[in-house]
Amino acid sequence: MSQNHARTSRTNDLASRIDAGFRTAIAAALSDYASVNSAPIDPLIKAAANPKFGDFQANFAMSLAKSLGKNPREVAQQVVDAAPPSLRDLCEPFEIAGPGFVNIRLRPESIANALTAMDSATLGVSNDNKTHTVAVDLCGVNVAKQMHVGHLRATIIGDTIARLFERLGWNVHRQNHLGDWGLPIAMTLAALRRAKVDIARVTLDDLNRAYRRAQAEGRDDEAGLAAAHATAVGPHRIAELEAQHEGAAAALADAHDTLRRLQSGDAAVVADWQKLIDVTMHEVYETAQLLGVDLKPEHNRGESFFRDRLTPTVDAFVAANLAVRDAGALVVRFEGRERPLLIQKSDGTSLYATTDLAAARYRIQDLGSELVVYCVDARQRDHFNDVFDAVALIGWTKRADGREASLVHVPFGAVLGSDKRPLKTRSGENFTLKALLDEAIARGRREVHARAASPDAPTAALSPAELDAIGQAVGIAAIKYADLSSDVSRDYVFDLDRMVSFEGDTGPYAQYAHARIAGILAKASAQGAAAGALVIATPQERSLALNLLRYPGAIEDAASQLAPNRIAAFIFELANTFNAFYQACPVLRGADESTRASRLHLCDLTRRVLADALSIMAITAPSRM
Repeated sequence: MSQNHARTSRTNDLASRIDAGFRTAIAAALSDYASVNSAPIDPLIKAAANPKFGDFQANFAMSLAKSLGKNPREVAQQVVDAAPPSLRDLCEPFEIAGPGFVNIRLRPESIANALTAMDSATLGVSNDNKTHTVAVDLCGVNVAKQMHVGHLRATIIGDTIARLFERLGWNVHRQNHLGDWGLPIAMTLAALRRAKVDIARVTLDDLNRAYRRAQAEGRDDEAGLAAAHATAVGPHRIAELEAQHEGAAAALADAHDTLRRLQSGDAAVVADWQKLIDVTMHEVYETAQLLGVDLKPEHNRGESFFRDRLTPTVDAFVAANLAVRDAGALVVRFEGRERPLLIQKSDGTSLYATTDLAAARYRIQDLGSELVVYCVDARQRDHFNDVFDAVALIGWTKRADGREASLVHVPFGAVLGSDKRPLKTRSGENFTLKALLDEAIARGRREVHARAASPDAPTAALSPAELDAIGQAVGIAAIKYADLSSDVSRDYVFDLDRMVSFEGDTGPYAQYAHARIAGILAKASAQGAAAGALVIATPQERSLALNLLRYPGAIEDAASQLAPNRIAAFIFELANTFNAFYQACPVLRGADESTRASRLHLCDLTRRVLADALSIMAITAPSRM
C-alpha cells in the first residue's frame, strides 16, 4: 500500500535534521546546479545497514555526479566541506566511502540531547493535528449473526488504524457499518414471529438459528421442480419439491410483508427489529471490550442509518447522467471497464453499493473527512474500486473547503488453519470469535499460572484472580499481535502455540519486555535509586537510544501507510534492542551513580514507549508476568 497520509514535520527527529543539513550543504556546494533545478535536491538519507559504518548514510553523490559529469567522491567531498555548523555540531567528522557514500555518525551528546527532548508526555509524537479528519469503517457485523474470525480482523485492524490517527491528534470517526436493514433481516424477524418466539427473551444463539432457518425456508428450487416434472422422477419427489416451492414462496411473501411493515414504521415490528439489534450488539460490545477495542453505540452507522439517503443517492446519479438503464436496472459505467456498478435493481430496490455510495457521501460531506478508510476483507476489492470510482465521478470526493478527500480500502486476508485453508471447527463450521478468544484466554492463563509456580517468579506471590487477569491479557495480546504483526493484506496461519509463546515475535514477548523493565524500575525505587542525565557510552546504549528516537517516525509511517504491522515491527525491534542492552549493561549494578542514573533513565523511557506503542494496538502492558 503506497498511501501517504499523516505526514508531519518532525523537527526534533535526528534524521530530519541531518536531511535538512545536507540539503543546505548541497545547495551551497552546488549552487550553479541547484539554481536550475526547481525542486530541492534529495540527499537520500537512510539508516546505515551496519552500525560499524555509522548511524546514517547519504547517497546523493552518485546520481548528482552523473548529472554534473564529475567524480562521485569529489561531489561528496564538496558537499561535506559545505556542511553548515548545525550539521557539524550534530555529527562526528564525515567519512566518504566506496564510490561516494557519506557515512554519518551522530555525536553521543547529540543522541542524549534528542532523547532528553523526546522525554515528554507526548514522547516526541506530534499530536497537534486537529484540522485533519479521518473516518474508519470497521467491524461491520450483520444483525442476528454471531461474530466470526473475519470480524476479528475488521475490528482490530480498524481500531488500530483509528488509534494511530488519534495518537497523531486527528479527529477520528469510527464507523460500524451494521448489516441491519433489508430483506435478510426481515426474513429472520418473520421466521421468529411465525415460530411465536418470545423476542423479549431471545438470545443471540436463537437469532443465529433463526437466521439459518429463514435462509433455508426461503430457498426455492423452482428449476429442480421443473426438471422433476420433465423427467417424471416420481410423485413423491415432485410432491416434496412442490411443498418446498410453496413453503419458500410463503416464507418470502411473509418476509416481504414484514419488511414493508418495518419500512412503514409499524411500531410492533420496529420494536422487535430493535430487539434483534440490541441482542446482537450486546455480544459485539462485550467482545470489543475484551479486545480493548473502542466500539460503542455512537459509532454505529448501519444500513438503516442510510435508508432515507438511498433514493437521493440514486437520483443524484441519474440527474448527473451517470446512471443508465440496463434491463430495467440502473448501473454506473466506467471507461475502459467492462464491469458496471449496479445501484438499483429493476424492481426499484437498492443494493449494498447504493448504501456504500450514500455512506461515502456522508463521511466526506457531512463528517468532513479528508480520508475514509475501509477495513474490509480482500474479497471486496473490486466492489470498493467501483464504489470509489463512482464517488469520484459524481464529485463527492470534493469537500466543502474544496480539498479532495481520499477513499482507501485496506483489504485483509483470511485466517487459516494448520491445513492452510480458512479456519474452521472440526465440524466444518466457521469459528465463532467468542470461542477463539475463550481458547486464547484459557491458554494464556495456563502459561501464566505455570510460570508463577516457580518461587523465584515475579508473579509467585500473586493471587489466582490476579494471575487470571494477567493470563487474560496475555491470551488477548497473543491473538491481536499475531494478527496485526502480519501484512494485513495476506492470509496468516492461526497457531495458538506459537502466539502465546514468551519468545520470538509475539505479543507475550513484548509484554514480558515491558514487565521486566517495570521490575527493574520497582527495584530501583525500593533502593532509593533514581533516573538522571543521559550518557550514551556503550554500543548497546547507543542502539537502544536510536531505536527509541525512531518512535515518532514509526507512528507516522504506520499511519501514512495504513499498516499496523509497522508498529508491531517497531515493538519487536525495541524489545530485542532492550534485551541486548539489559544483557550487556548492568543497570542497578552500574559502575557508578551517573551510569546507574542514565541507564535507569533509558529503562524508564523504554518502558513508556513500549506501553504507548502497545496501547496503539490496544494491548495491555502488565507490570508483572
